[in-house]
Amino acid sequence: MKHIIGILFLFISVTAFAQKQEKPLVQFTGIVHNADSSLVIVPYVNITYTNSQKTAYVTNYEGYFSFVAHEQDTLRFTCVGYAPTTVVIPANVNKSYTIQVNLKPQIINLPTFHVFPWATTDEFKKDFVAMKVADDDLEIAKKNVSKSTLTALISTLARDGQEIGDANYQGLNSSIMNSHSITPNPLLNPLAWGSFINQITQGDKSRQSNGDTN
Repeated sequence: MKHIIGILFLFISVTAFAQKQEKPLVQFTGIVHNADSSLVIVPYVNITYTNSQKTAYVTNYEGYFSFVAHEQDTLRFTCVGYAPTTVVIPANVNKSYTIQVNLKPQIINLPTFHVFPWATTDEFKKDFVAMKVADDDLEIAKKNVSKSTLTALISTLARDGQEIGDANYQGLNSSIMNSHSITPNPLLNPLAWGSFINQITQGDKSRQSNGDTN
């Protein structure tokens, strides 16, 4: 009985192997495109047999591939950033089979990962206690209109036309007032009037003396 089972198993294995060898060879050729846009080529795509996970081929930088396979082989196309897709070579393709493979872009959303600068909870508590709270809008507005801030702005900002005109007017007025204080008007000086009268009197006496002489 054991011999019969062994012979039967060997017969089945040989039959299956013979059937596998009987599959005709096919020149499998194609180009891999982006499924969302046929104008976009997907380069360097891995092509593997699904039954053995053995890599059969890798497309070139233009997404082109061409290699020998068998009819009814199942091939899996995989590439980073794209969802894998499976292609089955049909039977009776007359020694060659050409196809355009479309890969769907795949977006993988990773979970949010938060990075903190504190190694321990104690360090966080220490920094939290020592943290300086930022000023609110009202406090910022008060600082912007404070006397020290306005003084600093006045000393650094350039003057406009009105300020320049006022400064020139004040400078001219000060110059006139200073010139009057340095050189007083003789008409308002009593001593100057006395000297002037003496000069006139002396002039009259001189003319009278000259007349008597004549």
